[in-house]
Amino acid sequence: MDEREFNELADAQLRRIEDAIEACGADVDLEVKPGGVLEVEFANGSKIIINRHTAAREIWLAARSGGYHFRPEDGRWLASRDGEELMAAIGRCIAEQGVGRSI
Repeated sequence: MDEREFNELADAQLRRIEDAIEACGADVDLEVKPGGVLEVEFANGSKIIINRHTAAREIWLAARSGGYHFRPEDGRWLASRDGEELMAAIGRCIAEQGVGRSI
């Protein structure tokens, strides 16, 4: 997959993530930043950062519980370490950071 294809795929996934977070009703501040970055800030001041990393062809997730890297495989985004699905990981991290619900 070339850079252009990856960026299109990652940007579409980031839009799905943004839509899911907005629809879940969590009390968070979601900011879309240039370059394929989503910043989710919670009332307790903690943040989750989700961004595309074009050089590695991955979407990265940074949360209190750690840093995670996801690669596109067969239409899904799976963690390089343990195969966890991206949306499941985001939902878990949102719940862990004090919101009490997931996406």
